[in-house]
Amino acid sequence: MASFDGRWDVFLTFRGEDTRFNFTNHLYSALRGKGINTFIDDGGLERGGEIQPTLLKAIEESKVAIVIFSENYAHWRWCLDELDKIMQCRREKVQLVIPIFYRVDPSDVRKQTRSFGEAFAGYGKVTEESVLRRRTALTEDGGLSGWHVQHGYESKIIHEIAQHIFDVLNSKQLHIDDHLVGMDSRLEDITSLLHMESNDVYNQVASQFEHAIFLSSVSRHRTTINCSIYKKLLADILGENIPHISNIDEGNNVIKCLLCSKKFHVVVNDVNDLSQLNSLVGSPQWFGQGSRIIITTRDKHLLDVYGVDGLYEAKGLEFEEAFQLFSWKAFKANHPEENFKNLSEYAVAYSDGLPLALKVLASFLYGKTMPEWESELQKLQREPKMGIHNVLKSSLDGLDHTEKQLFLDIACFFMGEDIYSFREIQDSCNFPETRMRVLKDRSLIHISDNRIHIHNFIQQMGQQTVIQRHPTQPGKWSRFWNPKDILAVLTQNMDRGN
Repeated sequence: MASFDGRWDVFLTFRGEDTRFNFTNHLYSALRGKGINTFIDDGGLERGGEIQPTLLKAIEESKVAIVIFSENYAHWRWCLDELDKIMQCRREKVQLVIPIFYRVDPSDVRKQTRSFGEAFAGYGKVTEESVLRRRTALTEDGGLSGWHVQHGYESKIIHEIAQHIFDVLNSKQLHIDDHLVGMDSRLEDITSLLHMESNDVYNQVASQFEHAIFLSSVSRHRTTINCSIYKKLLADILGENIPHISNIDEGNNVIKCLLCSKKFHVVVNDVNDLSQLNSLVGSPQWFGQGSRIIITTRDKHLLDVYGVDGLYEAKGLEFEEAFQLFSWKAFKANHPEENFKNLSEYAVAYSDGLPLALKVLASFLYGKTMPEWESELQKLQREPKMGIHNVLKSSLDGLDHTEKQLFLDIACFFMGEDIYSFREIQDSCNFPETRMRVLKDRSLIHISDNRIHIHNFIQQMGQQTVIQRHPTQPGKWSRFWNPKDILAVLTQNMDRGN
C-alpha cells in the first residue's frame, strides 16, 4: 500500500441499526485494542462539529476505509455518500478500501439487487447524477477483495480483520530521499530482472508478498553472522514471538523451517562475505514459491559464486540528472542561481555522477557565498569531504595486502594508463592478473578503451589512505604523486645533509 499522511488509521462506515451494537462495536474495540486510531461517527467527532463536513474530512484523513455492508446499508443515503467519497479517495489518494459483507451477498452489492436495489426506490427526488455516483460506488466496492461474514464465530473473523489492518499499517516502508532523479529507467531495469509489475523496488513490491524484510548494513557483521541479525530477521516474520537461538546452526534451521512455506521479499544490503549470504539466505529452496531476494554488494565475484539469477550494475547519473540533484541540495530548486551556474557545473563534473558525492558536496555548499564556493572547490582537489571518504573507504575492507597495495599504486600513479603497459609493470612486480579482477569486481577500477579508469573520489580516497597516518610528514609517505610534495621532501633531505 502506498502510504500518505493521515490523522486517522481507519475510517469505519456502517449502517447503525444493523451492526452498531454488535459486529461494528466489537471490530472497533479490536482495532483500538491493537493501537489503531479508528474513526467511528459516534466516537471520534469533536463537539459541535457539523456531521457531514466532519465525516467527509475524516474520510480524507484516513489511511484505510472499512465498509461494512449490511442488509439496510444502502437504505441510508448518508452511507452511500460516505461510500462515494471513500471510492474517490481510493482513486486519488491510494486509500486502502476493505469491504466486509455482513450477512449479505457480495453480488447483491455489486449488481444492486435485492435490498441494495430496492433502496434506490425510497430516495424520492434525487438527480440522475447522484444515483449514478452511488451505484458506481457500490459496484466498485462490491468488486473488491474483503471478508464475507455469513456463518461461524464472528470473534475469529474480527481478529483476522484487525490483524490484517495492523499488518498493513505497520508494513515497513523505507525512507526515500526527497527529489530523487534519474530513477525511472534504473527501476525499470531492476524490476525487469525481478519479473514483477512495479516501479518501486522495495516499498511497492513489498506489498505483493506475505513478508518483506530489509536487512541493512550486513557488512558490519564482518565475515560472520551473529545471533542478533537472526533475531532481527525472525522479528520481521514472527513479531514478538521469537524463539531462543543460541548458535548459528540453530538459527539456520529455524529460518529454513519458517521460510519454506511463505512468499518473501528479502533485501540483503551491503554484503561483503559469502558466509553472510550462506547464513541468511542459504539457497532459493529456503523460500516459498514466488519469493524474490535482492542482494547489494560492492563485490561482483561474490554474486557470481553465490549464483544469482540476474545481475544489475548501478550506474552513475548522467550530467543533466546530476545537475538537477545537485541544484535541489545546494539551492532547494531544480536549477542554480545564475551567478553560481559555472561553479555548479564544475562541482557536478567533478562528482562524476556519484549521488553520494553530489549530495554531500551540495549540502556543504548550501547557503555559502561565491568566494566560499570557490575556496571550497579548490580545497576539494586536495582534501575530499570526509562523509564521502568514509563511505568509499569501506570498499577497501576485505582486500588482502597485495590487492590493497595494487589499488594504491593505481590511485597514485596509473589513472588513465594504457592497460597493456600497466600489465608489463604488473608482471615485473609479480602481481597476479587475478588481483586486477578483484579490484574490478569491487568497482574500485574499470577498464574502458584499453585504459584504467578510477572515479575522482575513489582516487582521492586511495591517496588519502597513503597520507592519513602522517598528514604533516610527507617524508613518511609510502608514495609520492604530486611534484610539489616530491620537491619538498627532497629539499628537506638536502637541507639536513641527507
